Amino acid sequence: MNNSYLSMIEKALFSYLPSSDIREGKLIDAMRYSLEAGGKRVEMVHTYSLIHDDLPCMDDDDLRRGKPSNHKVFGEDTALLAGDALQTLAFEILSSDKTAKLAGDKACRKAVNTLAEYSGCVGMAGGQMIDLVSENTQAPLDVVEELIGKKTACLLQAACELGCIAANADDEKIKAASEYGRSIGYAFQIQDDILDLTSTNEVLGKPVGSDEENHKSTIVSLLGIEQSQKLVDEYTAKAIAALGRLGGNTKGLSFFALDLAKRVK
Repeated sequence: MNNSYLSMIEKALFSYLPSSDIREGKLIDAMRYSLEAGGKRVEMVHTYSLIHDDLPCMDDDDLRRGKPSNHKVFGEDTALLAGDALQTLAFEILSSDKTAKLAGDKACRKAVNTLAEYSGCVGMAGGQMIDLVSENTQAPLDVVEELIGKKTACLLQAACELGCIAANADDEKIKAASEYGRSIGYAFQIQDDILDLTSTNEVLGKPVGSDEENHKSTIVSLLGIEQSQKLVDEYTAKAIAALGRLGGNTKGLSFFALDLAKRVK
C-alpha cells in the first residue's frame, strides 16, 4: 500500500478509538492492540473477525500477525468484548452525522446495509459457520468455494463497494468494484491456504499447518498446490479485468491484486 495512503488510514483509524484512560480502559487497549497489528487494513470488522477466529472456541490459534493473539494477552472474555466493540464501532462510524455530512444520507444508509449484509449470517459470519461444520469432514469443492466466498471474499467485496458508495458511483461501477473485491478475495484465501502448507510460523506470522491439523478441507487439499496456484492467477486476472470497467487510474488496485497473489506472508 502507498505509504501516504497508509498514513492517512492509520491516523483516521485510531482517531475513532476512545482514550483508554477510563474505567473500561482494558477493553480499549485490547481493541487497539489488534488494530495496531497491521495487515491488509480492511478494518474494523475484519479485525473483530480475526480476534474471534483465534478464540479457543473457534480456531484456537495463539499467534496472529507475528504477535500473540488477543485472547492470549487480554484473556478470552476481554477478547470477545473487543471483537464485539470493534464491530459495533464500525457501524457507529458509518451511521454518524460526520459520515452523513461527507457522503450524504442515502450513501450512509446503503453503506450500513452493504456492510451488514456482507458481514452477517449470509456473509462472513455464515462463512465461519460453514467452516466450523465442515471440520473433520471431506467437504466437496462447491462447499469450500462457498465458504471462501462468504468468509473471505464477502468482506473484500464490502470494502470495495463501500468506496464506490461513498463516492456516489453508479451501479455499474459498484458492480465492477464488487467483482474486483470478490476475485482478490478468492485469490487471497487460496494463496493463504498454499502458504499454510509451504510457509513457516515466523514468516507467515501465524501458525502454519492449522488447516491440516484441524482437518479442514481447502482448495489446496482438494486440488493440490499446482492447480491451486493456477486458480490464484486466474482470479487475479479476473480482478484486474474488472478494473477496466471502473475507469480512471486503477494502476494501484492492479498492483495490489498482483501483490496479494505473490505474497509470502
